[in-house]
Amino acid sequence: QVQLVESGGGLVQAGGSLRLSCAASGRTFSSYAMAWFRQAPGKERGFVAAITTNGGRISYANSVKGRFTISRDNARNTVYLQMNSLKPEDTAVYYCAAGTSDGAYSPLYEFWGQGTQVTVSS
Repeated sequence: QVQLVESGGGLVQAGGSLRLSCAASGRTFSSYAMAWFRQAPGKERGFVAAITTNGGRISYANSVKGRFTISRDNARNTVYLQMNSLKPEDTAVYYCAAGTSDGAYSPLYEFWGQGTQVTVSS
């Protein structure tokens, strides 16, 4: 069992930056692939980024490629999402997720956090 707690969301102007963190409980964090998803009002939850257990493979949604960076610190049981050049369309609740396989398909991930709100004003 893994419990995930996101933090770092907030209100930022377009062009600004935020860094999201997701702290995981348990000793097995390093054995899970991690990902970030987001859900905007009235839309389905969508993939943002994923990282394998040792960071050897990273993938991004096309909409965030070049602006967002996912990373993890297995010693701290934490995964991060650095978000730069934010746009109003990035406004959403951001969720981190843990699973045994990485990828953009949400059913791959067994464990989910409660989410953190990111609002980008124009």
